Amino acid sequence: MDVLVFATSVTQKRQVSRVQNLLTKEPAIAQWNFDLDDCDNILRIEASDVSPRYIESLLQKAGIRCQELEY
Repeated sequence: MDVLVFATSVTQKRQVSRVQNLLTKEPAIAQWNFDLDDCDNILRIEASDVSPRYIESLLQKAGIRCQELEY
């Protein structure tokens, strides 16, 4: 299981709801959460065999800025 960390443009809970369906539909994603208190509005994803570029593309198609962070 890999942990992927992204900076996003999500700032409100209603935006989290907007991407919830996208993330929960992906069978390879085991868990995900947002930290809206962080200055980068962090999205953390636990998944198997999911490319960070795929997640970035998925959210960008929904109008959400998303960029992988190195940790």
